[in-house]
Amino acid sequence: MKLLLIGYGYLGGEIARAFRADGWHVDPVTLHGGDGTIACDVADAESVRRLGDEVSPDFIVHCAASGRGGAEAYQRVYVDGCRNLAGTFPETPLLFTSSSSVYAQTDGSWVDETSPTIPERETGQLLLEAERITLAAGGTVARLAGIYGPDRSVILRKFLRGEAVIEDDGRRFLNQIHRDDAARAIRMLAVSGATGVFNVCDSTPLAQKDCYAALAEMFRRPLPPTGPRDLNRKRGWTHKRVSNAKLRAAGWTPAYPSFLDAAPEIGPTLDDHAE
Repeated sequence: MKLLLIGYGYLGGEIARAFRADGWHVDPVTLHGGDGTIACDVADAESVRRLGDEVSPDFIVHCAASGRGGAEAYQRVYVDGCRNLAGTFPETPLLFTSSSSVYAQTDGSWVDETSPTIPERETGQLLLEAERITLAAGGTVARLAGIYGPDRSVILRKFLRGEAVIEDDGRRFLNQIHRDDAARAIRMLAVSGATGVFNVCDSTPLAQKDCYAALAEMFRRPLPPTGPRDLNRKRGWTHKRVSNAKLRAAGWTPAYPSFLDAAPEIGPTLDDHAE
């Protein structure tokens, strides 16, 4: 079996390892190529057509990053990218890694794949457009929560640096997923032939204050100060609990049901960790 992997960054590299462990041949694609990857600009239809002359995949995963860009980058990488991939490889199943930020709920409620998706930010709206293109092609959408793992955790890094702030009363829920669990979920969806939308998150949304209280005890650090809400978040300020029940019913089980299960081993991998 052959996987065409669009994007070979933090998550993409682990996806490649997960598929190769199952005996798949993986063709990773990056914008400029090099280091064993194929060069292709998925936003450019002709570039994707040339890619179609080089490879004949059995499955495609689009997990390329926007490069921290705004709406224009989202349009090119996600919307145009999904459209070009679906057009060039109409017979090949496509999985697009979207984001749980498309759920804009602010009331702390549980959300699942049937919940309303009305993101405030244009970037969220563009993710939904890329999702629609993927689903119209008979593909699969994986809505990922915040990704963390070895050498990467925004929450833990801020906490260890003393930069964390508990917003308001700390009730806002944090929804996360370990990189390795996300990669295993994507591999499972590919192998199972599942289509439609799946939330990819761990089993334990954590209230911000509870999360920082647990980290303070774990790392013997003071509890962060309180402050106002961060309303300038790139994909908007939300307060919801994302359910992974559909993904678990499909046969996936997270190795890290909670961020707190992984935090002790993640902390030492961050370059600014200090006792």
